[in-house]
Amino acid sequence: MSDPTARALALLNLLQSHRHWSAPELAQRLEVTVRTVRRDVERLRNLGYRIDSAPGAHGGYRLEAGASLPPLLLSDEEAVTIAIGLRLVAAGRMRRGAEFALSVLAKLEQVLPSRLRRRVTALAPALQSTPGPGGVSTAVLTDLALACRDRERVRIGYRPEDRESEERRVEPHALVPIGADWYLVCWDLDRHDWRTFRVDRLANVEQLRVGFAPRALTPERVEDLVAVARTWGTRTDEAAAIVDLPIERFRAVFGEWARGATVEGPDRTRWPVGGADVRDIAYGLSWLPAGTGYRVELPEPERAELRVLLRGMLDALGR
Repeated sequence: MSDPTARALALLNLLQSHRHWSAPELAQRLEVTVRTVRRDVERLRNLGYRIDSAPGAHGGYRLEAGASLPPLLLSDEEAVTIAIGLRLVAAGRMRRGAEFALSVLAKLEQVLPSRLRRRVTALAPALQSTPGPGGVSTAVLTDLALACRDRERVRIGYRPEDRESEERRVEPHALVPIGADWYLVCWDLDRHDWRTFRVDRLANVEQLRVGFAPRALTPERVEDLVAVARTWGTRTDEAAAIVDLPIERFRAVFGEWARGATVEGPDRTRWPVGGADVRDIAYGLSWLPAGTGYRVELPEPERAELRVLLRGMLDALGR
């Protein structure tokens, strides 16, 4: 890329699309030398863009907030979201495009000067007609959006429903809006497994400034992880199904829904099934594979209540 103006715009777009770049990475993307990258960075600085640089093997360039708001380069999807969003805001509703709207907000937060950020923080509650979804902090959302985009590890403060607040080190992979709630799908570095957190239960997000290689995660598995998280709540009644399947086979069949399963023996798996009442237990048991033997451990009086429920269903089917 020989034209300095076009190259500077391409460099700016790279800096806005990723939190941190090394000089060799930028040089490779732009097909120029590292020395040319340094000159182009200085050109952008002269135009008012505040670009932080760090020396060393792990150094590089990062776009920072400045004293004034510089022009931003937006993708087609983001530009469309802004146009549609303004119309929907005028109409008093916004039903779709939450992910792209958050992407735009993340770009703005990355370069928004502190004086403008304070004004946004002060005005947002007054302009908001209804309370935010689940009390979700926009600061937490934008920090998580940037971490997902840039593949950067974070430390989060998580408040479980029935336990004390705890810290987790995670690799954020996806933010998923469902109804009025947001969910973070991430790899838990301490549990060595996928975890899904409701964003309104996160107290803070600390950027660890450590990158990570993305793990394989299909959209279908993201949906399953969020679905399990949404249904895994406080359980008034709980049973256990002792299934005639080794745990490896059980996990292969149930996927994310095998959460909580433990080894009962060489060829058996104990699977907790619970919910608000015995109807939830019956529904959970109905998902066990047809033809697979199992027994149910359930104390009284819930056991008698479930038996009455099932007998009623059998009688209705026989009429």
